[in-house]
Amino acid sequence: MQTLPQTLPIYAPLRSVRQLTALLMLAFLLTGCGINNIPTYDEKVKAAWSQVENQYQRRADLVPNLVETVKGFATQEKETLTAVIEARSKATSIQVDESILNNPQKLKQFQQAQGELSSALSRLMAVSERYPDLKSNQNFLTLQSQLEGTENRIAVARRDFIQSVERYNTEIRTFPGKIWHSILYSDLERRENFEATAENADEAPKVEF
Repeated sequence: MQTLPQTLPIYAPLRSVRQLTALLMLAFLLTGCGINNIPTYDEKVKAAWSQVENQYQRRADLVPNLVETVKGFATQEKETLTAVIEARSKATSIQVDESILNNPQKLKQFQQAQGELSSALSRLMAVSERYPDLKSNQNFLTLQSQLEGTENRIAVARRDFIQSVERYNTEIRTFPGKIWHSILYSDLERRENFEATAENADEAPKVEF
């Protein structure tokens, strides 16, 4: 008796297509439910922090030239110049890589050091009022413009960082992010944020000469 050749069930390819479709739909639903929000927001926090670092470093780079320029016209202001140099040294001595975001105490120290540098620079600017020749010096005017622009960029970078941290922290503490955090991202902890250390600390200080 002749036997018919064996063939795969005709529904096997169809079943594979259905399984693939189901997987794609599940992936789409999970994405729509915010499964990727937490790592996405965490990366945005890190990116925003990098901008904060960049702008503070830019300001620190301006300080030596500013001090030297003022010194050329106001050598007797030694105490004020020394305070700026020491404040800059303290601010730049703190390591500011991503690890600082997981160390609230170190982040607070960083804020305080930057605040001290801001205060020292403000005193230096007040000193310049007593020296008309200094205020009309072209190098000084250039530094004035650069410093003012940097202070504005610092304010913007800090604002963006604060908003990024708030969004990330809100996500891991509210539904459905709280569920995804407990299941998949429990290693990602709540982020510390900048704290205002003075009135209107979220605004760029006025740099007047």
